[in-house]
Amino acid sequence: MAHPAASQNIPSSMKGVEAKQLFGKKRDGSRHAPAPFGSYAKGCMAGGVQLPETGPTWQAMRLSRNRNWGHPETIDFIQKLSAKAARQPGWAGLYIGDISQPRGGPMLSGHRSHQLGLDVDIWMLPPNRLNLSRNQRENLSSVSMRRSKGAYTNSKWTRAHHEIIKAAAKDKRTARIFVFPGAKVQMCNDEKGNRAWLRKIRPWWGHHYHFHVRLKCPRGARGCVDQAAPPAGDGCADAQKWVNDILNPPPPKPVDPNAPPPKKRREYTMADLPSQCVSVLQSK
Repeated sequence: MAHPAASQNIPSSMKGVEAKQLFGKKRDGSRHAPAPFGSYAKGCMAGGVQLPETGPTWQAMRLSRNRNWGHPETIDFIQKLSAKAARQPGWAGLYIGDISQPRGGPMLSGHRSHQLGLDVDIWMLPPNRLNLSRNQRENLSSVSMRRSKGAYTNSKWTRAHHEIIKAAAKDKRTARIFVFPGAKVQMCNDEKGNRAWLRKIRPWWGHHYHFHVRLKCPRGARGCVDQAAPPAGDGCADAQKWVNDILNPPPPKPVDPNAPPPKKRREYTMADLPSQCVSVLQSK
């Protein structure tokens, strides 16, 4: 288990500074053996590996963000899944969105998670070519798969989407996959074979332009904190409840006029993160 950094071990230059500012400045990985420290939304990554910008069956998108870094298991996962995707009709491979910053940690914008190099966003847009320029990768957009605010898939959803997400879920390294509720229900309705993999498919807001794969902590990664396993069963009834609530929203809960205003989420500093993250940042 990783422990928050002891304040006396934090250099004065890091004290009180938002961790996202420190991690966001790093342009390359640390000189350590690959290791995730902490949890998916509060941690960092030592020895991160950069996904090559272009491979035989993938392209990394939005290169200006410098978020195509991950644990070696994640890079291997992407390479293997993209090769499977390339066997689907109309798919040359995969367009890969955010993985992590070079040393993980909190990001300057966007995600709360993606801090360990074990999360990856994979575009729903089927690539028909893998020779996009850097400029094209900045300006091309993925495509939404949702209809009725996420209650259903739209006409762009194909059996290939089902098969690619299924292949991702069946990888033993995968902990869970986040997609919009309508996609989960569609997959539940369409799957006629072994349904065990559906347990890993979890409905979540957004996730209609991409699906988000979260890998388990790698074997032997003692400083890495796994998320609790998904509930038992295929999760299809739960996804259907999400859809029902989208179509017929429950009445809002009454507001207590005497309740204190909600607290604004505090940005993490190095004192909030595992102690190993100081060394990850200090590595030249």
